[in-house]
Amino acid sequence: QVQLVESGGGLVQPGGSLRLSCIASGRSASIDDMGWYRQAPGKQRELVATITRGGRTNYVDSVKGRFTISRDSATNTVYLQMNSLKPEDTAVYYCNAKRTPLYGPRYNYWGQGTQVTVSS
Repeated sequence: QVQLVESGGGLVQPGGSLRLSCIASGRSASIDDMGWYRQAPGKQRELVATITRGGRTNYVDSVKGRFTISRDSATNTVYLQMNSLKPEDTAVYYCNAKRTPLYGPRYNYWGQGTQVTVSS
């Protein structure tokens, strides 16, 4: 199995920055793609950013130019650097990892979530 543990959330003022970290353990070598999701109160959970083994990234339009996802395969860690934070970025952020083997079942792993609050 794969376990994901997020950290780095907190309270920041608008325009501030935070860096989220997610450390994968267990069968982390089997992970293919990783990403970050977020869910604000009363809103649908949405995909924020993804990154492949090769470093290809994608972002939801609302965070392009402000957020950067990165990955360190040696330490099995994925990061989300969040700059120019806005109140609408307030949400619980979840780390996600996917296994897509040639044979056998696919797996979708989730972290416990870390709270990000942007407020003055």
